[in-house]
Amino acid sequence: MDETRIIQAEDDDMKDAVREAVALLEGGDIVALPTETVYGLGADAFNPEAVAKVFEAKERPSFDPLIVHISHARQLEEVAVVPPEIEETVRKLISAYWPGPLTLVLPKTDRIPDLVTSGQPTVAVRQSAHRVFRGIGKQLGRPIAAPSANRFGRISPTSASAVMKELGGRIPLIVDAGACRDGLESTIIRIEPGEKKPVIHVLRPGPVTKKELQNFGRVIVEKKRLIDAPEAPGQLASHYAPRTPLLMFERPDDFHPEAGKRYGLLSYKEDPKAGYLHRHEWAVVEALSPGSGKLAEAAVRLFHVMRVLDEAGLDAIVAEPVSETGLGQAIMDRLRRASTP
Repeated sequence: MDETRIIQAEDDDMKDAVREAVALLEGGDIVALPTETVYGLGADAFNPEAVAKVFEAKERPSFDPLIVHISHARQLEEVAVVPPEIEETVRKLISAYWPGPLTLVLPKTDRIPDLVTSGQPTVAVRQSAHRVFRGIGKQLGRPIAAPSANRFGRISPTSASAVMKELGGRIPLIVDAGACRDGLESTIIRIEPGEKKPVIHVLRPGPVTKKELQNFGRVIVEKKRLIDAPEAPGQLASHYAPRTPLLMFERPDDFHPEAGKRYGLLSYKEDPKAGYLHRHEWAVVEALSPGSGKLAEAAVRLFHVMRVLDEAGLDAIVAEPVSETGLGQAIMDRLRRASTP
C-alpha cells in the first residue's frame, strides 16, 4: 500500500467519513477509527480475511486476541453467549457502562472467527461511546474487531497524527475525529459466579475503576501476565512501549544517571516534593497533569506525553510513579509494561 488518507469526521464532514469508512470495511479492508479511549484499527469482525489484515498491519502476533465492538447492546447475542449464572451482573454492568470503556470477556458464538479470539473460546466485547465509531458500526450493521491502531507493543495512539506515524503506508484510511476523550484503553473484566456475590476479575485496568466495579461484585485485579495464551488483549508483560528505554524506580535515589547520556523525565505534576524533578538535570521534562495532579488529566495525556518524550532524541526516559488509586492503577499498569526490564 502506497498512501494512507486522512478524512475529517467533524460536524458536516461526518457523513462523508462514515460512508467512506463503511465502504472500505464492507469491501474487506481495514480502517483506523476514533474511540473515546484510543484510536482503533477496525475490520469486519465476521470476515477472517479482513481481520488478518489487522494482524499484518500491526505486526501483531496471532496469539493476542482482539476486542470486538458492537454498535448496540442487542448485537451482543451475535458475538457472545451470556451464561445464565452471570446474566444479571452482565445486565447491570451493561446498563451502567455501555456505551463506554468497559470490555466484557464472554463465551463466543460460532460467528466469531477463531482468528479474532486467537483460538480462545471467549471473546472480548464492548460498545464504544464515540459517536463516529458508533455511526460507522450502525451503518455497517456488523461488529467491528478493533485493537489499538499502532504497531504491536508500541505506544497507543490518541490522535490521527499518531496513527499516521505508526501505520502510515500500511492502511488505506484514518478517520480523524480529534483527540480521544479518555486516553487509556478500556477496562477488561471476566465475571464468574461467587458464593455470596459474583466475582469480577479485572484482566486489564482502565477508565472503569476497581472502586466502581465493587458495586457489582467482589473484585480481583489479576497480576499475572499471560504470555503464551492471553485470554484478553492487554495482558502481555511488555506492551505500550516507546522505542526509547523507559525506566522506573522504587525511589528517586535509585536512579543513577550515566555520564554523557540525555535523560527525560515523565513527571506526574512536576512536584519537587516527589523527589525526581531536582534529582538530575533533565534534557526534557513532560508532566501528565502539570501543577494540579489530576489522575483523569494524567490518563488522557499519558500516551501523548510518552510519544513526545520518545521523539525527543533521549537515551532514556525516567517515569515518575503516580498514586495507585482509581485511575492511577491503570496508569501504573501501562507504565510498568512500557518500562524496560
